[in-house]
Amino acid sequence: MARIAGVDLPNKHVCVGLTYIYGIGVPSAAAICDKTGIDPDRMLNELAPEDVNELRRVIESDYVVEGSLRTEASLNVKRLMDIGCYRGIRHRRGLPVRGQRTRTNARARKGSKKTVAGKKKAPTAK
Repeated sequence: MARIAGVDLPNKHVCVGLTYIYGIGVPSAAAICDKTGIDPDRMLNELAPEDVNELRRVIESDYVVEGSLRTEASLNVKRLMDIGCYRGIRHRRGLPVRGQRTRTNARARKGSKKTVAGKKKAPTAK
């Protein structure tokens, strides 16, 4: 089992296995395979240690992945909240940030429903 960027990669095709690293998707994985000259259809357990080291070198030099990418993303959100812009306020309140409606739906951001007691009906006069 190959270990790159602190992630144990499963025994799958190289192109697919690289996507288990946070920050590397299918296009990035294909580009990495092109740069290193490794066949993307080879299985990860078939790679020689030199090939794994070459993958590791390219990823460390050209891509921001895993912990540093997660840190960068959280700092970007924190910056928005600190300057008090609209997007930052939406993050702070736990509401959708990109203009979705909130009257209905938005349950993923707002959490489960909180029931509010309804108004009592006025008695009808006869």
